[in-house]
Amino acid sequence: MPDPKPLASEAVMQRMQQMLEARGLGHITAGPIDDQPTPDEPGHPEYHRRQRATIAVSRWKTATPYRYQDAEVTHPEVIAWADRAIRDPRTAGILFLTGPFGTGKTHQAYGALRRIAEAGPDRFELIAVTAPDMYALIRPGGSDRGAEYEIRRLMRVPLLLLDDLGTEKISEFTEEATYRVLNERYNECRPLIITSNLPVDSRDREGVKRGPDLHDQLGARITSRLAQTTTVVGLGGNDRRLGAA
Repeated sequence: MPDPKPLASEAVMQRMQQMLEARGLGHITAGPIDDQPTPDEPGHPEYHRRQRATIAVSRWKTATPYRYQDAEVTHPEVIAWADRAIRDPRTAGILFLTGPFGTGKTHQAYGALRRIAEAGPDRFELIAVTAPDMYALIRPGGSDRGAEYEIRRLMRVPLLLLDDLGTEKISEFTEEATYRVLNERYNECRPLIITSNLPVDSRDREGVKRGPDLHDQLGARITSRLAQTTTVVGLGGNDRRLGAA
């Protein structure tokens, strides 16, 4: 048989209700409690996106030379490529920035990487290296960890910037290493940014060659990979470095 006396908690609630009624507040009832986190509180997706972005931008700054610490992407096609890399890195493909010296290729490249970092991706790892430095690193004796270790690191890093590709004639060894890096990234659909003063292919619509290109410098195996899934952006204008001097 149930106890006719109210439970202790019910008795407390009754006394509180009587006190409220005595003060003319008996009509007030408790409203719903909003216990959802705000964007500034842990648990909200935006809060955690900002935390990831802070870490990613810090890594971007570590990988970026001082001259390009203020780099911001402004070219529409480069922005579109960066946004594809943000949405789904495997659909971004290769971004190839070509044009004469001093037209802002490297600035746009670092700006694109910064845009990706600021989006707060789940994973942000970056290697940025000039082609001459890469070749120096992967030559025998160029790295304490060995050429094979460095090549595999370039193959597998989520984001790779290869600056000034084609500035020097490469040997059979470095051509093979370059092919391995590009082929692995091509096969695994890992984003890659390349800058070069040379076009991928200098032939015009009639097939007439108009000057040196990457095919001459790097060989058919490498340029055939670049010809597929590649966004080619040509940058023109005067040498900005001369104007800033």
